[in-house]
Amino acid sequence: MSLFDNIDDLAGRPLADRMRPTSLDDYIGQKHLLAEGKPLRQAISSGHPHSMIFWGPPGTGKTTLGKLIAGYCDMEFITISAVLAGVKEVRAAVARAQQLQKEQSRRTMLFVDEVHRFNKSQQDAFLPFVEDGTFTFIGATTENPSFELNNALLSRARVYVLQSLGSKDLRQIVDRAMNDAKFGLAERGIELAENLRDDLSEAVDGDGRRVLNLLEIAIDLADSKGQKAIEATDLAEVLSGTLRRFDKGGEAFYDQISALHKAVRGSAPDAALYWLCRMLDGGCDPVYLMRRIVRMASEDIGNADPRGLRIALDAWESYEKLGKAEGELGIAQAVLYLASAPKSNAVYMAFNAAMAEVRSQGSAEVPIHLRNAPTKLMKELGYKKGYRYAHDEPDAYAAGENYFPDAMGQRQYYKPVNRGLEIKIAEKLQRLKALDQQAK
Repeated sequence: MSLFDNIDDLAGRPLADRMRPTSLDDYIGQKHLLAEGKPLRQAISSGHPHSMIFWGPPGTGKTTLGKLIAGYCDMEFITISAVLAGVKEVRAAVARAQQLQKEQSRRTMLFVDEVHRFNKSQQDAFLPFVEDGTFTFIGATTENPSFELNNALLSRARVYVLQSLGSKDLRQIVDRAMNDAKFGLAERGIELAENLRDDLSEAVDGDGRRVLNLLEIAIDLADSKGQKAIEATDLAEVLSGTLRRFDKGGEAFYDQISALHKAVRGSAPDAALYWLCRMLDGGCDPVYLMRRIVRMASEDIGNADPRGLRIALDAWESYEKLGKAEGELGIAQAVLYLASAPKSNAVYMAFNAAMAEVRSQGSAEVPIHLRNAPTKLMKELGYKKGYRYAHDEPDAYAAGENYFPDAMGQRQYYKPVNRGLEIKIAEKLQRLKALDQQAK
């Protein structure tokens, strides 16, 4: 089965477009969705696909899969891009679908690429036409649908998660392109060694489109030099500057900073360093990273090792003074130290507990004995009366003194853990508590 009306039109198109598979048997990857017995495979086999959302990284075959489903189910395939389209294009697509339905009784599949770029109102515009069967809707997105798509649209479409292609899948794509004489590169007569094919497959971060684009560039480079094979230096030049997947502010960004934080909290310094390097390599602002790392020092290490906060701040300062090339090493040092340090969330839990109580109560008055008395009137009103100066007390501790508002009584927010310096802190607080009991 072919999805192309005019095969000759493919001649001038990029390799990635020419090599789109025309059958499910040729489709590479996403076995978790397309294996026999899987819901998506059954929907295709039945000839009655439902509306769906394809969520996955770039180059995983979202558009190709949409075209294949339309072809297998004998449906008109209309595609629009949310990056370029507006109300006019959406109306034209709806009108075309309605015309085909009325005149030919032909079903339509509307494929919306980058659907998350449409705002909520634009997404709502599709709902009545999905409801009445004007078209079957497929939206493709690289962003988490839970955050980017309307609940109303999500309730009418099933979400399928497409995964990055593995190196074996990518190698298969490269081999197919190199061996294909009609649409691929076999007719160019330029070879690519086995080890270089593996290098190319490993370098594209799971992106099938990018592996074909880079392969075509490498072939063109070798051809321009009159070579019969792509040299290792040629491929290295083509691959230089390729970036790992990283979307500043997108899903991958927050997934990676979450992984970094959890690795530090989990005392896994090697994993923490890996995620730090992934983010730096992807272009993350080191200042943002340092803000998060300083936060980790208080949230996850706290007083179990107070040096962690100082080391994090020193790393931030060193980066600001040295710049990227030299300063990133200081950030790595801080991350490794924090990941290796004893862990305590006692400061974090105490702060949250105290803040929750403050927000749930009114503005309790400061006890009279804790108020300063800089004026005669204030002294006459009893300000500071009965205050015990701690340094004048045994062990510099006013046993039994109350520092909370009178109506509150004593509270315990801070509960040191049995790790690091907080072992000693807990022992001291326990001794002071015993003195309070004696004073009562």
